[in-house]
Amino acid sequence: MAIALRKKDEINKLRRAGAIVGQTLEYLKETIKPGMTLKEVDSLGEEFLRKLGAEPSFKGLYGFPSAVCTSVNEVIIHGIPTDYKLKEGDILGLDIGSKLDGYFGDAAITMAIGEISKTDEKLIECSRETLFRAIDSIKVGMRFKELSKILEESITSYGFVPLRNYCGHGIGRKPHEEPNILNYLEGKPNQGPKIKNGMVFCIEPMVCQKEGEPRVLDDEWSVVSVDGLRGSHYEHQVAVVDGKVQILTLP
Repeated sequence: MAIALRKKDEINKLRRAGAIVGQTLEYLKETIKPGMTLKEVDSLGEEFLRKLGAEPSFKGLYGFPSAVCTSVNEVIIHGIPTDYKLKEGDILGLDIGSKLDGYFGDAAITMAIGEISKTDEKLIECSRETLFRAIDSIKVGMRFKELSKILEESITSYGFVPLRNYCGHGIGRKPHEEPNILNYLEGKPNQGPKIKNGMVFCIEPMVCQKEGEPRVLDDEWSVVSVDGLRGSHYEHQVAVVDGKVQILTLP
């Protein structure tokens, strides 16, 4: 399937959908406190997103039951909101999708709950800084595999490893489109499709400590590493416009 090239008006619609995601993540980051349950976090996120005029695109997507992916500690992505009460020292991944006027937004952060360990601080820094390094590297004409190589090199420079078998993706009138953007290089960097003006996609480094092999928990959604250690995840949705990259999921 060809990678879509979006017109200016489409990118503006994607930017509006993305900004709502960014605002919702910022609101949750400022609001979440120890003692809150993951279900409360989910309800707050959905209510805020809807007040801004968007629909929560994750709710019901592939059967996912909630508006917000809430991934605590060892859960790296796709955590389902439960009655678990957040406590000091936890780290929480929040991944949110929106739908507005037929176009989708998608972004994620990992945040600290109170004071956290130095290792957890480094994990969060790794996923966040890797995301921005990758965004800063984007140029028209480079290949997506080159971007994957940059993501992998940044993650490993922190002494961590990327989660395998999960990836960033294109986005537009569907929440997941071509291309798939791995956080590690498969094959050679000079292979595969090139980045072009008008492309819109999500970059989302997913970071494990020792082993990148994933394991899905019994809830059939929550993804952890086989090493059983904590991980982190950050994501932004970007567009390539006039040869430059723009982040669409800023608050």
